[in-house]
Amino acid sequence: MDFQLKLEFIELDNLLKVMKLAASGSEARQYIMAGSIKINGQVETRVRRKLRSGDSVEFGEHQISIVA
Repeated sequence: MDFQLKLEFIELDNLLKVMKLAASGSEARQYIMAGSIKINGQVETRVRRKLRSGDSVEFGEHQISIVA
């Protein structure tokens, strides 16, 4: 699935909330800090990681492409 950016970037925890993959900010942080998220094929543990156009996010069976 694609996520359409409205600004220059979106932070990882906010993306999980907006896409309804996490019910709250604290749930999103738990997933991220547990190493459950990959960005561009690399495990990401930074909660506020800025995602820009061209990035891809993997979370379980979900694949999200960030587009401008």
